[in-house]
Amino acid sequence: MAIEKVREYFRQFNMEDRILEFDVSSATVELAAQAVGTEPARIAKTMSFKSEDGCILVVTAGDTKIDNPKFKAQFHMKAKMLSPDEVNALVGHAIGGVCPFAVDAAVKVYTDVSMQRFETVFPAAGSSNSAIELTCDELFKYSGSLGWIDVCKLI
Repeated sequence: MAIEKVREYFRQFNMEDRILEFDVSSATVELAAQAVGTEPARIAKTMSFKSEDGCILVVTAGDTKIDNPKFKAQFHMKAKMLSPDEVNALVGHAIGGVCPFAVDAAVKVYTDVSMQRFETVFPAAGSSNSAIELTCDELFKYSGSLGWIDVCKLI
């Protein structure tokens, strides 16, 4: 199960106890916000896109969507999301629990500046009923982000 991979990943930093598991689904921004008890904007959603050499993950605030012109300017390609089967195969997590932690080695992770307005955010932790509260600096560090980018707009 992917949450166990994520828990093992955070164990090396003595942070596995920070993973939150819920009795309810946190598979969407709205459900995650209810489970955590926060506003939807603070849910750090991880979006999966096709790239020439596999996939790109973009972690962004819950109240945003991809701005296609910005995405194309950043990555020099059209934003094309992965299918659920491709997400599982290429990222190593299933839809609803996709996160930037303990992902397959070829995955490139980027963090969107939309989250920087919050002290902490809540990305998933590998399952459709989990999250972990992290500062933006922690999210950047532990996701192995290749950079802060600006590819989103508010919904």
